[in-house]
Amino acid sequence: MLSADDRRWPGWAEALLIAAVGVLAVQNAYVGAGATLFGPDTAVAAVGSLSLAVRYRVPVVTVVVTVAAAIAVGALLPLLVMLFYLASRGWRALGCACAAVALAGNWFAQPEQLLWTTRAYGPVLPFALVMVLGLWVDSRRRLVASLTAQVDHLRIERELRAKQARLSERARIAAEMHDVLAHRLSLLALHAGALQRRAASLPEPVADRLALLRTTSTEALGDLRDVLGVLRDPDHPELQGQRVPGLRELPALFDEARAAGQEIEAVVEGTAAPLPASHRLAVHRLVQEALTNARKHAPGAPVHVTVRYGPPASTVEVRNRAGAPSPEGAPVSSGYGLVGLAERVTALGGRLDYGPAGGGGWSIAADIPLEDHHLAPGAA
Repeated sequence: MLSADDRRWPGWAEALLIAAVGVLAVQNAYVGAGATLFGPDTAVAAVGSLSLAVRYRVPVVTVVVTVAAAIAVGALLPLLVMLFYLASRGWRALGCACAAVALAGNWFAQPEQLLWTTRAYGPVLPFALVMVLGLWVDSRRRLVASLTAQVDHLRIERELRAKQARLSERARIAAEMHDVLAHRLSLLALHAGALQRRAASLPEPVADRLALLRTTSTEALGDLRDVLGVLRDPDHPELQGQRVPGLRELPALFDEARAAGQEIEAVVEGTAAPLPASHRLAVHRLVQEALTNARKHAPGAPVHVTVRYGPPASTVEVRNRAGAPSPEGAPVSSGYGLVGLAERVTALGGRLDYGPAGGGGWSIAADIPLEDHHLAPGAA
């Protein structure tokens, strides 16, 4: 059964068709009934014409009414429109059956208004013409549907090829990162461990730096392993439960920075546990990048860090004053760290502001919104 949404003609054209068919059918019935306008013949012709309006919703009703009108009063036009509709929808057998029933029924029921003899071109020609036209429309509709399906198939195939190309490139990048970075980090962790075994004979500050170096290199290897796993197959089910690369608690990040010589005043409010990993990772990367920039560009300057976990939003603010000039000269900076953070925060619907502060310092402030349905179950 087809719905009204399958209608191809606009509403005004549909109304015009029904009105034209109705006028002509009523006129033929009026002449056949001996110039009687308000009679049963004209009423049957009008009802048969009006039934065409529901042929898209309930075609069975229109089939019965138009066939009955053709049998009773010889109303040909409503039946022809209905036959065209049936043929255009691929219902050939039903259309032929309707024509046969109408011709046979009219032969016996209404000898005065025969569909067989009232027209010079014969009874079969109009039925054949509308059926052929309807079959052509049906074949064209099927061709368009087939071409549309082919286009969709080609589009899906193109998307799959693009996805395969991305996965291949991810695998290639992962292999290169593994060959280059994993080897060097392993050597770094190995030599740091060898030196740490002699920590008893070294000064305490040097031994502490060696322990920090060993811990950092080992954690970097774990982060690299997680990143490589995501690059190779981001949708693999085994990766769903892995930890987010580099996502450690903020106090551990502060302790690591203080061990490197930074002076940090930190205030952390709220709990990060119920927040999604992408949210927590964004906060972590913001603080990490801000501390790194302060350490590079303002050595020796105190850093003030304020983190408030949501909902309704998590805020991060990191400020530092101007630092002492570095004896090694201006550090080399890629300039893309804050740009990448801005992209990360924007992707989460937040906003990142950064720039010079008073007294030659620097400030980074971020606001990341969090909806209630993003919280972990049971967290409120």
